[in-house]
Formats: sequence, structure tokens, C-alpha cells
Amino acid sequence: MPIPPGSPSELRRLTELSTILIRYGFGDLLRYAGVDQILEKAGELLHRGKQEQVADEPAPVRMRKALEEMGPSFIKLGQILSTRVDLFPQEYIRELEKLRDHVPTLSFDKLVVEIEEELGRPLKEVFERIDIVPLAAGSIAQTHRAQLKTGEDVVVKIRRPGIRGVIEADLRLLTRIARFASRRFEDVARFHPEAIIKEFANSIHSELDFAIEGRNAETIATNFSDDPDISSPKVFWEWTNEMMNVQAFIDGVPGSDRDAVDSSGFDKKVIALRGANAVLKMMFEDRFFHADPHPGNVFYLPGNKIVFIDFGMVGQLSRQRRDEMVDLLHGMVERRADKVTEILLTWADADAKQNLQLESRIDAFIDRVHGVALDRLDIASLTRDLFSAMRDHDLALPSDLTLMAKAFASLDGMGRQLDPEFDMVEAARPFLRRQMLRRYAPDRLARKAREGAAEGLDLVTGLPKDLKKLLQMAQRGQIRLGIDIVQMEHYLDRIDRSVTRLTMAIVTSALIMGSSMVMSFSGAKLPVGLSVFAMMGFTASILGGLWLIYTTWRSRGGGGRR
Repeated sequence: MPIPPGSPSELRRLTELSTILIRYGFGDLLRYAGVDQILEKAGELLHRGKQEQVADEPAPVRMRKALEEMGPSFIKLGQILSTRVDLFPQEYIRELEKLRDHVPTLSFDKLVVEIEEELGRPLKEVFERIDIVPLAAGSIAQTHRAQLKTGEDVVVKIRRPGIRGVIEADLRLLTRIARFASRRFEDVARFHPEAIIKEFANSIHSELDFAIEGRNAETIATNFSDDPDISSPKVFWEWTNEMMNVQAFIDGVPGSDRDAVDSSGFDKKVIALRGANAVLKMMFEDRFFHADPHPGNVFYLPGNKIVFIDFGMVGQLSRQRRDEMVDLLHGMVERRADKVTEILLTWADADAKQNLQLESRIDAFIDRVHGVALDRLDIASLTRDLFSAMRDHDLALPSDLTLMAKAFASLDGMGRQLDPEFDMVEAARPFLRRQMLRRYAPDRLARKAREGAAEGLDLVTGLPKDLKKLLQMAQRGQIRLGIDIVQMEHYLDRIDRSVTRLTMAIVTSALIMGSSMVMSFSGAKLPVGLSVFAMMGFTASILGGLWLIYTTWRSRGGGGRR
């Protein structure tokens, strides 16, 4: 089943992407997906140039380089895939995490054309000054330092012109390919490629809309309004919109500058603990968290204060998901492999009967972890091992949990960089204990009881209406009853064989009786034809009897059960 033909621009883009993949040694992937046939049918020419000299480079490195060359959409896709520890081995994850937007800066005059059209005025009427040399340049935006007319120092993030159209076109192409792959290949479908692309589309749409990033920053700031040690930059909403984000300039030490952090006199143990507590609070209490808290996304201020920046990628957990995560960790502490396995299968929407070996794998995993001193546990490694077990059993995680796993790994790495003795398990312990206690607090139990009673009342009051609908559907002939009996085909086959033997037995008996009657004429001289017929009847009856004995013997196990 080929992909439906796309627009000429989509086909040209597909040709361009295919050429890049071939150069990096992924031509087999294209043939497996049937892309070469699609392009040939569309009349597009696929340039099968020589592969680059990458034979000595491992596949993860070649994948990263190919994604970088394929453009901003695929760089962002690779960054999303770097969170999917449940889908990719660790060597791929490490390489995908290196994906950064290494793009040349855009001339400031070209950068501001769209934003000035959006504002309806030139930027010089908004800012007292703006540096034309960018602080940073990415595939989606550039950031510049500026000063408002009111005197505040700010950072201005401006979206590159035309980037939305490029990304939207790539998203349409990726969606079509994902749909095609999931329908054509069963081993691809179980990883839900369409869901991955949908997750990616949601993420990149959020990054394209800088107003969403501003709202994320404000949500985090509100959640930490009573904590003077944790903050995020102020958003200037008068000038913030989809294409431009204006936030307060943070005059602090960037977490990525290790030399500056070391020389500034910060207490790195305190910073590590405060950062961990902040992210854990986001996850387990606020259920809205920074999904990539690596050193490049934090600043440190005097007094060991922390400022989080860049809220383009955030995660959000439902109460149920948060409770399941607490149950999972508690099950590991209590050595309940059955409970841990049940939660993992629920997350993956999998059938427990098809994953009976997973519980023994989880049991061995828990045994390996138990008894290890807390300060020797590596939570990032534990997360990878746990999700590796899921990957080996073809189980995939929901997107909100993969972002949580990514945040855990980033947080653990940042904490150990600041403090080699940083203990993520010990930092998480108080939050898990509080959540376990809160689950059985009187107000929580009362709320669950009210919710259960309300659902029961809705069911009872809605029953007459549902029954009326059911009767109306029955009267219109819209109800079909389907019965699925296990091993029905096996039983039907056995019945068919029994009927065949019974029929053969009747025919054999009839042959014996008929032949006997013909031969019973004593003294009578039978015609030659009739005597031959009688002998043939006896012979057929003997053969039929032998066949009945043989098949009956086999069906009872003499020759193996059938």
C-alpha cells in the first residue's frame, strides 16, 4: 500500500531528505520503508550518490549528523527522540542528546522584518537599544540583549522568518510516512510512530509559539512564588507574542560555565540540593515541570539562588500518572516485582499474558538494586535499565513519562556535576514519602469517595436512558452480536473429522452388507460382472475398516494427538 501522492514540494523535500540519508549510509532504511518506490512512481529522481566516508563512524554518530543536515525539524525530532529511552539503546540516546542548533546567525535586518509587521511599528520604537550581535542563534530563533524604553534590561527572542512554513511542511511529510509505516509494518506499528510524530508536533508547535513559552515561565514562577531561592525571568507581555518573547535579562552565572561557577564562591552542594528539590517539587507536587533542566538552562545568583530559563519543553502529569509513578518506586522499595510489572504493562497498554517474562526480568532488576548503598545508586542508570527491559519486551512508554525520565536524567547529571556525592535517591525520598501519606489523608479519601459516589449516581440515573437507546437500536436492527469462542476452529476441525469417519463407517457397513447379500445366493451362478462387483465391495469395506481403525488409533494418541 503506497503512500498517497503528495504535493510536488513534498516530493522534492522527500527526495532531498532521502539523498541525505543515503549519503550517511541509511539507504536500506529507505528501501525497507518503500520510499524509493514512492519517488519512482512520482517521477522524482533519487540521487544515489556515493556515501560519505563514514564507514569508521558508528551508526548513532551517522544518525546525528544526518539529522543535523536535514534541518531544524529533524534536529528537534532528534531532541525529542533523545527522551525515548524506552525505544533506543543508550548509545543512540547519548548521541541524540548532542543535537544542538549549530546554525549561522541571520542578519538582524532580515530577522526583524516579520516581527515589525506583527507589531505594526519598528523595533526602535519599542527598545531604547538592541544589540545586533546575538547572544545565541538557533534554527528556530535568535536571542539579542536589549533595553526597553522604560529602562529594563531584557533578552529578546525573535523567531526566524519563514521557519513555521518549513516546519509545517516537514510535519505533514513525517505524519504521512509514520501512518504508512505503521500500516505496512507490524514490527513498526507496535512502537506507535504516529503517536511519536504527534508528540513531536505538539512540542515543536509550543516552541514555535513564544507566547506559550512565556506562559510556561509564569506558571513555574507562580508555583515558586513563596520560595525566594527559585525563580524564572519576568515576561514583558506588552511586547511578547507568537513570534517574539521579551523576558528580563538575568545577570548571573550560567550553569554551563563550570569555571565561572567554581570561581564565584557558590556552595555547590547547596545549589545541587536546591535544584533537585525544585524539579522534584515540579514533578510530584505541581505536576508541571521543566523537561530539560540541564546546566545550560539555569543561572546562579548570589546567595546560591537558582533561575530556570528556556521553558519551550515542559512536561505535565495527571494525578493518576503521578500516583502510578509513586507506586512504581514504592513497589521497587518493597520488592514487589508483580506490582512494578503491572504498572509498566498499564503504561504500555499491553496484555499481561503476552509479557509473562517481564516480571522475572523486573524481579532480577530489583534484586540487583537492593542492598546497594544509597550514595552508590545511579538513578539515571536505573531508569535506563528499567526502560531497557521494556524495550526488550516491545513496550513503549507514554510521552509524559518519557519527558519525566529525561528530566530525571538531566537533573541527576547536573547534580553530580555540582556535587560528585549528590544522591538523587535520597533527595527524592521525602517527596515520595509525602505523596504516599497524602494518598491516604482523610481529605483525599473523602474526595475519592465523593467522586466514586458521583460516578455511581451518574451510572444509575443514566441507566434508563441507556436502556432506551439500546432497545431503539435493537428495533432498528443496529445491534450485532459477535461471539468469539477460543479455539473454535480447532473444535470445528475435530467435528469435521468425526463426521468424515462416521460417514466412512456407514459406507463401509453398507458395502459389507450389500456384498454379503450378493454372495449369499447359495448354488446360484452369478453373472461375472456381479461377482466382480461383490468382490470389489468386500475389498473396499476391508480398506475402509482399516482406515477407520488407523484414524481412531491416531486420534486417541497412538500416533500423537491431533
